[in-house]
Amino acid sequence: MNPIIWQHRNPLQHTAGKLSDGQITIGFIGGSITDGRPRHNWPEPVIAWFAETFPGKRIVVENAAIGATGSELAVFRAQRDLIDRGCDLVFIDYAVNDYDDAPDKRKRSREGLVRKLLEDGRRDVVLVHTYRQDMYSAMMERRLPDSIAELEELADHYGTGSVWMGLYALEEVNKGLMRWEEWLPDGLHPTSRGSLSYGQSVIAFLEKELASAQAGAHRDEQKTKESLPAPLHPKHWGLAYNLPLNEAELEGPWVTRRFLHHTWIDQVLETAAVGAKLSFTFEGRGLSLGFDFGKTSAEFRYRIDEGPWRSESRERPDWCGDDGWYRTSFLGDDLEPGTHRLELEVIHGDRPDCRGTNFRLGHIGVIR
Repeated sequence: MNPIIWQHRNPLQHTAGKLSDGQITIGFIGGSITDGRPRHNWPEPVIAWFAETFPGKRIVVENAAIGATGSELAVFRAQRDLIDRGCDLVFIDYAVNDYDDAPDKRKRSREGLVRKLLEDGRRDVVLVHTYRQDMYSAMMERRLPDSIAELEELADHYGTGSVWMGLYALEEVNKGLMRWEEWLPDGLHPTSRGSLSYGQSVIAFLEKELASAQAGAHRDEQKTKESLPAPLHPKHWGLAYNLPLNEAELEGPWVTRRFLHHTWIDQVLETAAVGAKLSFTFEGRGLSLGFDFGKTSAEFRYRIDEGPWRSESRERPDWCGDDGWYRTSFLGDDLEPGTHRLELEVIHGDRPDCRGTNFRLGHIGVIR
């Protein structure tokens, strides 16, 4: 694949139609570069462009991006945070946050996310690719970093548009239009200037897509999940689901509580007791558990179908706080499809950066 900033594969039919109707809901999902809480990341100029370009239209924004999370978590949040909230146009940003995952795993989770969003035929999806320093050599040699090449293959297969924001910004630097330190002082997180560059690349994409769109000209209300192409990966996560927390059987001092400290978690199963246990039965081939995590978090050991016990020992980087990181633990997805049982026990962790025994389970993600 040749490095190209803008890929226009199919018209944004739902976007044009909703704007014609007078209201559109725009969704964003990704990591810290897309997170809406700093209020200066690239979605902000894109949102402002919509508001200025379509006066009198109601613009609703659902920014579901969370720093330090990848598509593994997004698969289990898509329904609650994007689909159920009526998003008509969704931007997906996981070139960076999935970078360190094994290629086969990220192919499974990314395709599952795209299929979930496209399944009901009610929204447009655009993939956007940001930048991290590990991509530099490939980009300067006019090659696609593997993480981006895989996303472009996915976009080709499903006919979704894409914007390589990182390439757009790098070309601005190479042309002398922006200094490197104005873009990425830490090699990853853009300043306001860098975020503006990212946003401008998306705006240029949208201008070409929507400039000549007639009111509802490309709408296809009859499009259904049957129109999805056959999957690229036979073990994609498109059927992944969340098991209700109340289906877990508990042993020890547990409470279920509304979680007030993290927007993206409704409830948690919580304990601070080493030795507390939980178990549940699930239908599928694998699990991904989600936690409120930090330096005061406990570790855990687990086994599936009475197999060998395995212990988690998660690193806690310097930037990690005592809590507040919505972190996943991937327990595999290569079981035989069917009924399985997980048993879990809370342990201290016995490592210097483990300063507490707080265990807060935010979701039970089942892969099938």
